[in-house]
This record gives sequence, structure tokens and C-alpha cells, in this order.
Amino acid sequence: MNNKFDALKDDDSGDHDQDQGSPKDGEKVKTEDDDKDQNMTRKKMAIPGVGEHPLQYNYTFWYSRRNPGRPASTQSYEQNIKQIGSFASVEQFWRFYSHMIRPGDLTGHSDFHLFKEGIKPMWEDDANKMGGKWIIRLRKGLASRCWENLILAMLGEQFMVGEEISGAVVSVRFQEDIISIWNKTASDKATTSRIRDTLRRVLNLPPNTLMDYKTHTDSISHFQESQALSAIFKGAKHGKTSMVW
Repeated sequence: MNNKFDALKDDDSGDHDQDQGSPKDGEKVKTEDDDKDQNMTRKKMAIPGVGEHPLQYNYTFWYSRRNPGRPASTQSYEQNIKQIGSFASVEQFWRFYSHMIRPGDLTGHSDFHLFKEGIKPMWEDDANKMGGKWIIRLRKGLASRCWENLILAMLGEQFMVGEEISGAVVSVRFQEDIISIWNKTASDKATTSRIRDTLRRVLNLPPNTLMDYKTHTDSISHFQESQALSAIFKGAKHGKTSMVW
């Protein structure tokens, strides 16, 4: 683990475009709106404080919780996911993390996400749509330790795959917990293999631990199929048996 994280582990100190001439009126309004959006984005970007240790990339914590009895949808997922905050330095990370509940203490159908700033933890995000994720299923009681080891390795750039890592997720479920690490290019076998091997090392996994790699395009396809089947069963329940494919 990177030494700068070890030194600060006990810290619990609390918590754009230029003018391009004279466009038409409609174009001018659009440009002004774009400038406003970009200015807001710049204002929200985290920056290291004076004397702090900057990370190579800025990151954002997210949290989501879903009632397992309700049918999932892309829209409901996006509505349920909440941004906790962004950070740009080791010290800022610990101020967030030291006040967050540990995954092992979460209940129900809950997830923590840690992604590079500007990337949403969604399959459809431009940075994720050509990528995939390594998935490890954990027995109860291991999620907190594995999650901490995973995110510290990610922030400390231990995976050594350049900009390929998008983020990581820990998912708390009733019978088991799941951790995953997302990368941007599913077709890059050398990169996905290096991520797998590093993940085994930082989590100290036994050699026989099952690890699954799933592309986000496959995840989207499976989700759409489950939505279609759900619609069929729902229609059958209400006496509607026809379905247009």
C-alpha cells in the first residue's frame, strides 16, 4: 500500500468556452448555456488544499439503495444513486471515508461507488460503455476489509494500467456481498488480466477464488432481456398475452 495512505489512515479531521465571433441568436443562447454549465462544472471540481498530497485523479463517492421488491429500471437507478462528494487529495479522501459507514454495517440492498470525477457509475456512461468489470462474490463479514483494500489500491495507482480504471463498487445483499472494479476497454485482454492479477494480490484472495469478468454491453443486454420478460409476466398476470418484439 502506498506510504502516504498509511501515514494518514488515522486522520479523522472531519469532514469554459471562449467567444468564437458573432453567431446567430439561437447559437448565442446555446453557447451562453454551455459556458454556464462548464463554469458550474469547474467550480465543483475538487482541488487539493495547501500542503495536501494530491491524487493522480480526482474521485467521487456515490451511494445507492433500492427496495428489492420494486422492479429495476435505468431511470429508477439513476434517480436512486446519490453523489456523496468529490476529493482530490489523500487528506480529503480520509475526511470523507472516516465518517462513512462501513459496507459490513449496511443493511438491505445498498451500494457504495467510488469513480473518477466526471464518470457516473452507470454502464451507459461514455467512459464505461465499451468497458467491463471484474466481479468477486464475498461471504458475509468480508466486505469492509476487501472494499478498503480495493479502493486504497485504486487511489494509490497499484493496478498500473494508466487511465483504464473507471471506478469500483461494493454491493451489499442479503445472502452475500459483491465487489467489482470497472475498466474502460473490455477488449484489452492484457489490461483486464493485469487488473485481475492485481486484484487477487491486493485482496489476498486464495488461488481458487472465482472471479468473473462481464462486459457492460452484456450487462445492458441481460438487463433489457429481464425487463422484457418482466413485461410479459406482468401482461400475462393482467390477462394480456400478446407482446410486440
